[in-house]
Amino acid sequence: MKKKKISKHISYAEATKSATAKRLGIKNVPNKDQLENMELVAEKVFEPLREFAGHPIGVNSFYRSPELNKAIGGSKTSTHMSNRGSAIDLNSLGEKTNKELFDFIVENLDFDQCIHEYGTNENPKWVHVSYVSEKDNRKEVLKITNNQRPNIYIKIK
Repeated sequence: MKKKKISKHISYAEATKSATAKRLGIKNVPNKDQLENMELVAEKVFEPLREFAGHPIGVNSFYRSPELNKAIGGSKTSTHMSNRGSAIDLNSLGEKTNKELFDFIVENLDFDQCIHEYGTNENPKWVHVSYVSEKDNRKEVLKITNNQRPNIYIKIK
């Protein structure tokens, strides 16, 4: 399974990698439905964003098993895990800033949630984006306003 591609620019290994999972011996393996959702997020969000950027985009976190999500202190309702696997955390690896990636998603793509995570007011440390379906996407735009747990979110749009 490690050679499988989620999309043109995301490998299965990249989409399921986790230093925490490796260190703690946690299996981080999506099921068939989660894998299909991951492919959908990649098709609808990641690949158009990658084309816009014109350079690599890092995948900080994609799929998380419930055990891994708990180990890292993730939200109990995280769309990175459960029956979903429909969220991805991204980081620019080129000349486009994370803010430019965030703005492109909000202004040009269909999504469920797009979150400016941490960083500064001007530039997020990374961008969280989820995709459910064309029919069910909420187009919710949020920003985390603190650097502690629990996170405090403000609705931007």
